[in-house]
Amino acid sequence: MNWSAIASAAVTLFLIMDPLGNMPVFNAVLAQVEPQRRTRVIARELLIALFILLGFLFAGNAILAFLGLSQPSLNIAGGILLFIISLRMIFPSQQEPGDDQQTADPFIVPLAVPLIAGPSTIAVLLLLSSSQPEQLSGWAVALLLAWFATTCLLLASRPLLKLIGTRGSRALERLMGMILVILATQMLLNGIRDFVLSF
Repeated sequence: MNWSAIASAAVTLFLIMDPLGNMPVFNAVLAQVEPQRRTRVIARELLIALFILLGFLFAGNAILAFLGLSQPSLNIAGGILLFIISLRMIFPSQQEPGDDQQTADPFIVPLAVPLIAGPSTIAVLLLLSSSQPEQLSGWAVALLLAWFATTCLLLASRPLLKLIGTRGSRALERLMGMILVILATQMLLNGIRDFVLSF
């Protein structure tokens, strides 16, 4: 296994999952859930998200072949999508996602999808599985590492939010967003380069 590539993919996936930015959202959505049940609900939603992401990772090539998508188009679309997501992290709206979606026990939506298994995360997994299909086991390890780190942070979200506060969480999210802007730009440039070279 190429551990440097795995580490790079894991960090990218972790940044896209954005657990620091999702902490306030998870707490807002689960505000009506009893504290003793909250951990079980978070764990359930994160497991659902993991299975969805693993499905897209291992079925990525079949999905791309069925839809007739090329590697450059996936690079360009993924870069644009990632750029938009990162801009939202740097310049968040005043209303937190999930403020109008409080339910007693949310199922799949909005916690598992789209907060964790969102379109940008799926796009990156499709890109990884299609660009280097021989490294699928390595990409699965990267996904598990990113998911595990995200799970640890979200399960400890309440005490962490009390420790760093809303401002600290927002500052860290903006820092992660700036890193994602760079990654999205590189992804977009790679797609444009591959498209030009294909002529």
